Amino acid sequence: MAKLLDALGSDEGLTRYVGGAVRDELLRLPVSDVDLATRLRPEEVVERLQAAGIKAVPTGIEHGTVTAVSDGHPYEVTTLRRDIETFGRHATVAFSDNWEEDAARRDFTINALMADPVSGEIFDYFGGLADLEVRRVRFIGDPFERIAEDHLRILRFFRFHARFGRGEPDEAALGACTERAKDLMALSRERIADELLKLLSVDEPVATVRVMLERKILNPVLPEIGETAWAALDALIRAEIEAAIEGEPLRRLAALLPRNPEIAAAVTARLKLSNRARKRVACAVEPARHDPYETAYRLSTECAVDRLLLAGQPQEARTIEQWSPPRLPVTGGALIKRGLTEGPDVSRTLRHIEDRWIESGFPGGSELEAIVSDALAANSR
Repeated sequence: MAKLLDALGSDEGLTRYVGGAVRDELLRLPVSDVDLATRLRPEEVVERLQAAGIKAVPTGIEHGTVTAVSDGHPYEVTTLRRDIETFGRHATVAFSDNWEEDAARRDFTINALMADPVSGEIFDYFGGLADLEVRRVRFIGDPFERIAEDHLRILRFFRFHARFGRGEPDEAALGACTERAKDLMALSRERIADELLKLLSVDEPVATVRVMLERKILNPVLPEIGETAWAALDALIRAEIEAAIEGEPLRRLAALLPRNPEIAAAVTARLKLSNRARKRVACAVEPARHDPYETAYRLSTECAVDRLLLAGQPQEARTIEQWSPPRLPVTGGALIKRGLTEGPDVSRTLRHIEDRWIESGFPGGSELEAIVSDALAANSR
């Protein structure tokens, strides 16, 4: 990191830490991504990095962003900018050398903090430190303008409030998000899904989700989620905690949906989730009609655990999570050796044996042998 900062002139005041890394460091949270803002133009950033032997990837160079790969870690380096024109998630920008002008482009005050890498001095242009102190998430300037610049900020506001906020959401921000909720319809469903799942990944999202549902924030894009669905999410999270099973955003999404696999399939298709994610949510919402061990064996342990947690059975879920489904210890070849004619009879008899084996609790030894013998006898009649 020191080599990168030296290359970008941090000792000359040309480059600063910015955004989430500063916020998380001040909150004593783990810092995952480190972003840098710089007065250097993108082409100069590339030149300096290459001269220092640091890989430079022009990930968004037309907008001023270069990814520096130093010691195997990527760092986004972005030239200071000011907006010329904004529309939705798109903006026409001009490069700048004014720190405050660049900070003004950001969404929330707590995300606009900057820090000098050499002295550690914090630069706060919009009251972000005070907001961090009271754990308040607040838009920079007029919330309506910030949302008009980027409609995704509606969902980002709630996600950040769930993670960093305390108490009731900022009134001005909440009012603007409520009034402009229909703007979400202009967003790609992939972006909506990404933000929603990030929100549901937060340790304690229920209070925030409740506000969202009561304010009908999601109605324009996810009308299937009812106003009281937060209660099912709350029950699920309490079950996850009691079972000591890690919270999972897809399971939590299932909690918000009606217990109808067809509706779940429609919602997850609209959100353009992966096929695996779609199957998981659809499996989770289906009411449990079978013994959980059978569900784990026939479908997956994951599905059985999801269903048990959604049904408010945390101890059973814990037991199933730690159970490894066995393999049927009988093969078609073994049945043929015992006199069964090769063909449809084999698969039919094998299914019969498997059904009885599952019903009996996956036995071995003499009990399994009795099941196999009965099945072979029944086939010969």
